[in-house]
Amino acid sequence: MPGLLRGVARTAVISGTATAVSNRVSRRQAGRWAQQDYQETAPAPPQPGYGAPAPQPEPAAAVSMDAKISQLKELSQLKEQGVLSEAEFAAQKSRILEL
Repeated sequence: MPGLLRGVARTAVISGTATAVSNRVSRRQAGRWAQQDYQETAPAPPQPGYGAPAPQPEPAAAVSMDAKISQLKELSQLKEQGVLSEAEFAAQKSRILEL
């Protein structure tokens, strides 16, 4: 029975990670398309002069820290239950933190 539980837990962790990665790729691609559409339709920006402030770069979009924390909590619970080994836990944790 523990082997079955471990397999189910491993599948859940992998599918959760795959979902997070897929969502991130989808958001990034949608952002690129929106930026391309904006650049094609937007007029040329005015040249900064004495009266105009310099444009500030926009911060890069990141995966929600709350989502990462909840995934890490789930992983730690699975490890404490003995479903995940130390190596499996470390591998999944590094994948989550790379996002």
